Amino acid sequence: MVESFQSVFRIPELKKRILFTAGLLCVFRLGSHVPTPGINGTALQSFFEAQAGTIFGLYDLFAGGALSRATIFALGIMPYINASIILQLLGSVIPYLEKLRKEGEEGRKKITQITRYATVFFAVVQSFGFCLFLEGLKAADGVTPVVPHPGMAFRLLTMITQTSGTIFVMWLGEQITERGIGNGISLLIFINIVARFPNDLLNTGRQIMSGQMNIFAAIALVAMMLLVIAAVVAMTQGQRKIPVNYAKRIIGRRMVGSSTMHIPLRINAAGVIPIIFAQSIIALPSTVANFFPNNELMSVVANVFAPHRILYGLLYALIIIFFTYFYTAIVLDPAELADNMKKHGGFIPGIRPGKKTAEYIDRVLTRITLPGAVFLAAIAVLPDVLLYRFNVPFYFGGTSLLIVVGVALDTLQQIESHLLVRHYDGFMKRGKLKARRF
Repeated sequence: MVESFQSVFRIPELKKRILFTAGLLCVFRLGSHVPTPGINGTALQSFFEAQAGTIFGLYDLFAGGALSRATIFALGIMPYINASIILQLLGSVIPYLEKLRKEGEEGRKKITQITRYATVFFAVVQSFGFCLFLEGLKAADGVTPVVPHPGMAFRLLTMITQTSGTIFVMWLGEQITERGIGNGISLLIFINIVARFPNDLLNTGRQIMSGQMNIFAAIALVAMMLLVIAAVVAMTQGQRKIPVNYAKRIIGRRMVGSSTMHIPLRINAAGVIPIIFAQSIIALPSTVANFFPNNELMSVVANVFAPHRILYGLLYALIIIFFTYFYTAIVLDPAELADNMKKHGGFIPGIRPGKKTAEYIDRVLTRITLPGAVFLAAIAVLPDVLLYRFNVPFYFGGTSLLIVVGVALDTLQQIESHLLVRHYDGFMKRGKLKARRF
């Protein structure tokens, strides 16, 4: 492992890419601490301390705390994520987008350009909503306003600042993807989540030193966390490989012999998207209830949908399972896979091409998606169990864990490919991460 890390810095191009990525990530984190003008940061911070189970708490998690501090990167990369998800969903409905998706590199460039314009639109809309939201807030004392001087000047300045910040963050992500290492957008979210870890470690250390947490309980907690991370890695890499045979065919003037390939169907094809959708839906009642603190009905709703309630956990898990199947059906079309195989002379042994192949793939996909969906639900509910049942002083699990593990694996695999191409030993020389077959 030590030799592999040394090999990284022996390759000039890889060294340059890693240092470039690290530099832009530092710029991003610095910008996450530059405050937006005209906002009382102390009053805003006191408001967000009670928003852990709401949409604002979820948004602040992805922004790395920039939303609760109202920095110039308060919107972060979320407008870009919203635009990407919506365009991906519309790609199965709007013929023009579906056509672009099938045009290869040129089509992807056009979709990227549309995504950029959509990101600017969402940033403008969300920044305006952010202004109205801030103007109506007060500190925990109920008196001190978050915005001392509201009005059109504040709104215009904040909209320009937040929209420009989002465009700059999007540019940083694209630069990392092109000239750095790893997926830029994913790394920006990754660094925002990881930035919370030192504070969590300090809080845990203080509890151990003060006697609030037993040292043996802390060791057991670390062991459990390692097991959960290993399970997440296994499920992230897990695949079901369907064998596909290709008969002899003529390409140009050559006769190409038969060959056997595989269709890798991932156990968790939907990634973290189902949890993000489910969190947004399940947190909506509590978020709305916060705007009506003196209403008895809203108080009951907030209490029923509190994260420590059993009903909350059950509904949360069911919504995640539903969205896992829903999103998997959007990103993977068995009929399209079967049609492409038939066009290129491929067939699954023992299965007739065409409709029967599509039905077989759909049946396999339905079966392997179930353990992936249940696992996602378990990982999503885990933080609430740890926080409210075992009084763990930090957030572990859920979307943040899946993103951190997924991005780390993807980045390591890209570094690994650079090393292997240049005949260096990779990070996983003896225990190479392979997709597990289910």
